[in-house]
Amino acid sequence: MKLTAATDERELLQKLIVGDGQAFDLLYRRYSGRILGNILKMVNDREIAKELLQDVFLKIWQKRSTINPEQSFRSYLFTVSKHLVYDYFRTGELEKKVQCYLTAVNTELYTHVEEELELKESSLLLKKAIDKLPPQRKQVFTLFKLEGKSYNEISEILGISTSTISDHLLKANRFIRAQILSVIVLSAFFKICDFSFLMTDNIHF
Repeated sequence: MKLTAATDERELLQKLIVGDGQAFDLLYRRYSGRILGNILKMVNDREIAKELLQDVFLKIWQKRSTINPEQSFRSYLFTVSKHLVYDYFRTGELEKKVQCYLTAVNTELYTHVEEELELKESSLLLKKAIDKLPPQRKQVFTLFKLEGKSYNEISEILGISTSTISDHLLKANRFIRAQILSVIVLSAFFKICDFSFLMTDNIHF
């Protein structure tokens, strides 16, 4: 029985390696529950765990040609998920450090930057970020976030699966957050530089 199960998995992995979508779907159904449970233990947030689970299987699909069908796929999945969770926490810590740094340098300046972005530039920043998305991802984001369409409605309009929609939204949200954060950091940096220049009597090169 064990030999049959192992052989079945090797065959699925061999098909996955050459791009068989059905094999991918079967492997997802077989392991997604266990991987989600393991991620949930590490992040303690079901929605975040679901997003990271999507990332795990997206990476599996992207790196399918490097999979060794003779090695434990279950162990491989756990390793990939562990690294993605670590990356998630590192990204979160980086954002926290940026915010703390800005506050520590000059609380008033940071407040000014934050208010300026929120009151004058937030809609423009969002529009620019959305415009940089790939065409179909932009369509999905606009339909879901701005027009309030459901996954099923978007699926009918664009002719794509709900899993593809979920993947587009996940990537769009991350891209837009990164774009806006980078603008906040750059804006604050230049204002800090200007402030430091005004407060310095002599500058030596």
